[in-house]
Amino acid sequence: MAAADEQFVEFVQAYSTRLLHAAFLMTGDRHQAEDAVQTALARTYAAWSRVQRDDAYAYTRKVLANHVIDAWRRPIREHATDHVPERPVRGDVAHEVIQRQWLLRALDSLGARERTIVVMRHFFDLSEAEVARELRVTVGTVKRANSRALAKLRVTVQPGQTSMVAGEGTA
Repeated sequence: MAAADEQFVEFVQAYSTRLLHAAFLMTGDRHQAEDAVQTALARTYAAWSRVQRDDAYAYTRKVLANHVIDAWRRPIREHATDHVPERPVRGDVAHEVIQRQWLLRALDSLGARERTIVVMRHFFDLSEAEVARELRVTVGTVKRANSRALAKLRVTVQPGQTSMVAGEGTA
């Protein structure tokens, strides 16, 4: 294996979990998130000789965000089935499931651009300028979209509310 390939493998091992988590937050679907991360990593590998010298993680984040946004623009028609394969459950994960569903429902109230900006700003902890640069929009657009998204989330998540699962209300 070439040295560049070894460096790419190390990069994937170091960042793929965080990229998958972010993609899941952006898409709300594990399978779409896995596909998006795989596409982003494939595109990063194709440009590896150029991006490894700069910031490969920033490049991959940008590719991931753009790919997810493009998927919202041109949705792929998939047909869901009625039967979901059973997954083994490790211990009691009810609290984690409720928190994840709560977060995804809150994020579902946002538009595609707002959701992507919120994830990039608050999950990746990027500055407004970095998000603007990666999404090729103005800083004002990032500020405006982030502000509107957070306002929507404040309305969606009422004070004292601990659960948004299946329409359950306040604690």
